[in-house]
Amino acid sequence: MITIPMPNPPILPEIRLLLVDDHALFRRGLAALFAEDPRLRVVGEAADAGQAQRLAAQLAPDVVLLDNHLPGVRGVDAMEGLRQAAPGARFLMLTVSEDAADLGAALRAGASGYLLKTCEASELIAAVYRAQRGELVIGAEMAPKVAQAFSAQDALASSQGGEGSVMAGPLSPRERQIAAAIARGASNKQIAREFDIAETTVKVHVQSILRKLDLSSRVQIAVYASGHGLGA
Repeated sequence: MITIPMPNPPILPEIRLLLVDDHALFRRGLAALFAEDPRLRVVGEAADAGQAQRLAAQLAPDVVLLDNHLPGVRGVDAMEGLRQAAPGARFLMLTVSEDAADLGAALRAGASGYLLKTCEASELIAAVYRAQRGELVIGAEMAPKVAQAFSAQDALASSQGGEGSVMAGPLSPRERQIAAAIARGASNKQIAREFDIAETTVKVHVQSILRKLDLSSRVQIAVYASGHGLGA
């Protein structure tokens, strides 16, 4: 009998996390949750923006989970310094605020996602993976508030950092549907399932939307879609 050796499964890279929250007990709970997933590793914890910036520069995390209510500063206001300290990091807001204005501020600041602290553990873990892949993640409770977070004029300005206007090239009906789904926080897989198309086809449409509108991220697509009533 000849035994054919099976190839070893590929070893997927770990995702390095930095937790930024002024409540130590909450950070410990998050660390315990993430420890259950072998691919997620908490490399640091910070209680304020200054400590977070120092650790971000030292540890180069992949994803930063950031509370919006930190001592002396809002998390969204601390994000610029954190982005400079860790240019490759994605930022996932994890907060108690259900305010649409806070959601809009987080997206304008470049957050990859916005979840409430009341979310399920499975939703949070999935959000970390999606944020690390560059997807936009909006919690189910906050998704209906995306349109409220931006006026049409605000969306146009914020989608390019307040400079100039969006090049509003014509979107096809399918691209408008996909842009609206992105504004709801849907993943490529969810969009593919919703419209019964291949996930690779969704990626092609997303790239086309970015090119036509002269945008650079899914967050900007969400802002544009909300400002133009595509998600209504």
